Amino acid sequence: MKHATAATETIENNSFTVTDVFKICTQCERLSKKDFGVRIPRPLGNGPSRFIPEKEYLESFLRTQHYLLQMDGPLSLHYRHYIGIMAAARHQCSYLVNLHVNDFLQVGGDSKWLKGLDGAPQKLQALGELNKILAHRPWLLTKAHIEHLLKAEEYSWSLAELIHAVVLLTHYHSLASFTFGCGITPEIHSDGGHTFRPPSLSQYCVCDIANGNGHGHLEERRGNHQVSEVSGEVEVLMERMKQLQECRDEEEASQEEMATRFEREKTESMLVATAEDEECVPSRDVSRHFEDPSYGYKDFSRRGEHVPTFRVQDYSWEDHGYSLVNRLYPDVGQLLDEKFQMAYNLTYNTMAMHKDVDTTMLRRAIWNYIHCMFGIRYDDYDYGEINQLLDRSFKVYIKTMVCSPEKTTKRMYESFWRQFQHSEKVHVNLLLMEARMQAELLYALRAITRYMT
Repeated sequence: MKHATAATETIENNSFTVTDVFKICTQCERLSKKDFGVRIPRPLGNGPSRFIPEKEYLESFLRTQHYLLQMDGPLSLHYRHYIGIMAAARHQCSYLVNLHVNDFLQVGGDSKWLKGLDGAPQKLQALGELNKILAHRPWLLTKAHIEHLLKAEEYSWSLAELIHAVVLLTHYHSLASFTFGCGITPEIHSDGGHTFRPPSLSQYCVCDIANGNGHGHLEERRGNHQVSEVSGEVEVLMERMKQLQECRDEEEASQEEMATRFEREKTESMLVATAEDEECVPSRDVSRHFEDPSYGYKDFSRRGEHVPTFRVQDYSWEDHGYSLVNRLYPDVGQLLDEKFQMAYNLTYNTMAMHKDVDTTMLRRAIWNYIHCMFGIRYDDYDYGEINQLLDRSFKVYIKTMVCSPEKTTKRMYESFWRQFQHSEKVHVNLLLMEARMQAELLYALRAITRYMT
């Protein structure tokens, strides 16, 4: 028991260093193995992300967390967390589900609700249809869906409550996209967050290397090979941006041609595959929090149904959605607007190793491509630019992360912008997250406006 004695003495001295903590953990592990035969789980990866090295990722992610999770409103605390669970579960995001299950219980939520959506109050169950449509096919949302929630006899929602619920649903749908897009690793105590397999001689097990968390010679050689393969990728993209700017200055397409280009890009976006081939079957722990797990964007695209065009000049966030949210959910319209603008305008004026680069054109192409997938059109934008700036591998990543984020893989993450820094890809994920949230909000707020008028 000498290991236990040493650990106890260090604790009693109440003076810890990183080395002390490491020694205590090591001693406790040895104690458990040798004296009690207890198996100690190990994290499946190093750091919070399976895709991005810890030192480059954590700061960017935590910076966004502050304003994403600090929203007040008319709903009670346990209702907010339960809606977060419902929304995250829609995309099988166990990381967010587990996080809010704990928060739900801490604020006094009824544990019976966690056994399944049918154990929750009728008022929350009624939100299931809105959750499903917003997550996968928001263009199908009508004022009839809104009326059903507001005019239910015993479990009706007020307009303020419904706006709060819509903001939460769209927030957690998009946050699930960000979580999967950054490869966030589940906490060690959660499913998929640990293993009992011992580490290899190089201190990394096979799964570490497969997930890109091994930093040995194999990873280094593979990285060097990839860089040599894509040399010049950034320069080609920059040259295209320059040429497109010159074309803008020389001539402007007609409104008819702009409309045609939008419809062509919208149709082509339907044909972009959202994942490699695998089917993601949700676990019982996640699927019990929502209904109709077979419903998704994939089903829609396979049948070749048409997405109606949503013209921003008829209903926009700036002119319509912002004021509606601020009126029914005070100050939140301003918070959301600042968040959208922050993500859209964020730039270090760099592209990989190049500095002093104006990336406005590229950021706009990414944002507008996401909205195009949802049928949203900006009349003043030339959608012909998208094919010039976004290659197929990038489009596959965007569509998967936005429409079926649970199918996002490390291979997809690595296949686009291979010369760019991880921080630049995190910025892409922020753009995808906020563009998706705004697209969902536009459809929901338009339906609410139509109900009110």
